Amino acid sequence: MTARASLWILWPGFLLACSFELLVFALVDPADLRWGSESLGLSRQAVYTIGFFVFWVLAAASSALTMVLVSMPARDLSKPPE
Repeated sequence: MTARASLWILWPGFLLACSFELLVFALVDPADLRWGSESLGLSRQAVYTIGFFVFWVLAAASSALTMVLVSMPARDLSKPPE
């Protein structure tokens, strides 16, 4: 994979992660998050950081899947699996 293709995957993922971070944490207070009945035990900043990287990985995976599907010839997509 070239550096340009990596940027085509990571940059939209970064922008989408920023948007998700703003949206989710505008509605959710990290101090109120629980795992089962226990508090997470993490600072707000740690929750923001972990949340951002989780959103970035998910968005980058979506962009990578798009790149894979675009790069495949149409005949390979319509062929039933063997």
